[in-house]
Amino acid sequence: MKQPAILIPEGCDKVLLHACCAPCSSAIVEWLMANGVRPTIFYFNPNIWPREEYEIRKNESKRHAGRLGLEWIDGDYDHEGWRTGVCGLENQPERGLRCEQCFTLRLTETARKAQELGFRYFATTLASSRWKSLEQIERAGQKAMAEVPGTVFWAQNWRKGGLQERRNQLLKENQFYNQQYCGCEFSARNGANTKPLLRAQMREAKKQHQAQLARMSEDIVRKLQGMTESRNVRTVMAYWPLSDEVDIRPLVDQLAAQGVSVVLPKVTGDETMELRHYASREDLEEGAFHIMEPVGEPFVAFDQIDFALVPGMAFDAAGHRLGRGKGYYDRFLSTHPDIYKIGVCFPFQRVAEVPSEAHDVVMDEVIS
Repeated sequence: MKQPAILIPEGCDKVLLHACCAPCSSAIVEWLMANGVRPTIFYFNPNIWPREEYEIRKNESKRHAGRLGLEWIDGDYDHEGWRTGVCGLENQPERGLRCEQCFTLRLTETARKAQELGFRYFATTLASSRWKSLEQIERAGQKAMAEVPGTVFWAQNWRKGGLQERRNQLLKENQFYNQQYCGCEFSARNGANTKPLLRAQMREAKKQHQAQLARMSEDIVRKLQGMTESRNVRTVMAYWPLSDEVDIRPLVDQLAAQGVSVVLPKVTGDETMELRHYASREDLEEGAFHIMEPVGEPFVAFDQIDFALVPGMAFDAAGHRLGRGKGYYDRFLSTHPDIYKIGVCFPFQRVAEVPSEAHDVVMDEVIS
């Protein structure tokens, strides 16, 4: 007789479910509730980097649980503690020893929480990802179970029983934020060792996050507004965004209305760009690459610029920037090295490493 794809452990009517994110949890939670097992969500993922990415995933998980009326527990974000736990394994490949150690750290904490709350069974949504090793996850769960007496790890391949297909349906229906990497800063390096490949990944990421781009832009603009107020700026080099860039137009208009001198780039015919004054949207016309550009007077007092807001497809912690490949910003900023450069991007565009060359200009700061 054929065994069912998913087997419920004997006597299990509740489970502490370690959740890595809302998309991976969705179909599992739905199946558990439909089959008489009530999950309590435990969100413990100190591996996720940067902090902005962590907060977005955490809030999506909390929103998902709240919509279903489920208890949701917030684990601590101790990224430095996690880094200590995987110390020496930073250069391990995907599915290598670092990944298994990461699973063990997170599942051991889940087992401790299960013991504390009186749960016998604990499980993890990590076992729903086709990018993860089920064998590593099961070994990690067994280690956690051995470490914490009275707990039992429900080792289950959550890709079976149509759950993988259902996950993809729920992702679209709920418009979940869908990350492009597991969250680990070391994992993010894999597959991103060339600029064309990283650009392709970022284009795909924007498609995945299309529904969230406007909300993310609003959050980032609030950060930038606070920054400009605290720094008492007089002159700002900004940009007029493309449809897939952080929309800073409200900030640009606000600064101009407040009397701040705003200058925007204009591409010239010799593969360079210059700056021109911006006072209102009436000062714009469509220019190169369908980008709206200013028609005001040229600006050359570069030493008066308090900082430049620079868009990009990806940024890393060292300030390396991935542009669209034309090199306009790199050529311009390299001739004006004293301008303080602030990269502006969505949280999912913060990656562990951007491939860099000697001529690439490094940002002084990145805001996402």
